[in-house]
Amino acid sequence: MSRWPGDWILPDWPAHSRVRACVTTRSGGVSDVPFDSFNLGVHVGDAPDAVAANRQRLQQTIGCEPSWLSQIHSSIAVEADPRACPTADASWTAEAGVACAVLTADCLPVLFSDLAGTRVAAAHAGWRGLAGGMLEATVAALETPSDQLMAWLGPAIGPAAFEVGGEVRDAFVTQHMEASGAFVASRNTGRFMADIYQLARIRLSACGIAAVYGGGFCTVSDPRFYSYRRAAQTGRFASLVWLV
Repeated sequence: MSRWPGDWILPDWPAHSRVRACVTTRSGGVSDVPFDSFNLGVHVGDAPDAVAANRQRLQQTIGCEPSWLSQIHSSIAVEADPRACPTADASWTAEAGVACAVLTADCLPVLFSDLAGTRVAAAHAGWRGLAGGMLEATVAALETPSDQLMAWLGPAIGPAAFEVGGEVRDAFVTQHMEASGAFVASRNTGRFMADIYQLARIRLSACGIAAVYGGGFCTVSDPRFYSYRRAAQTGRFASLVWLV
């Protein structure tokens, strides 16, 4: 494994010694403005050569091959395969040396591991995917008892920046009444400020996962991260988890 860029994030969870994970930031790459500099998204308008160079740097740094997805805000979880780029929003693996990876710029990345360090997964959960069962689908794909799983919530839009309409609140509250506590009325009539971290914890708890870590980031206010809400033309950072 190469030297880590100074501001990359390492999850603060008590994962098994076989488990490795990280979140990239904007620094350390070759992309030009407005994608400066470590953009890993191929679909945002950045120069393909720059993205390819950044992805090569990532692979060299983590010492294994990322498995990328074509993300569509679905509830589809697949087995990670670095040779393919399936249409899905989560991947899992039991194979060492393969990194499950998701790209975000305000949506919530969630990393999973079993306590034994034999299976890991990464999920991309914007509000649509979260309400549509993305986390539940990932848990099911891991085929592991829920009390043997842990999750870590990566950098996403914070509750002070995430204003949504009543239809978003309804999508969650109709499934879990306690989700009403994750919404606070906005100064704008009929709008709400949503806490995506709290919403994720509610759904993970309903799956039987009590060991949930992370949260507390805000991609909109923290310049280390790309944020689509802050600037519509922007890059994507990656959240990755793998076994050694």
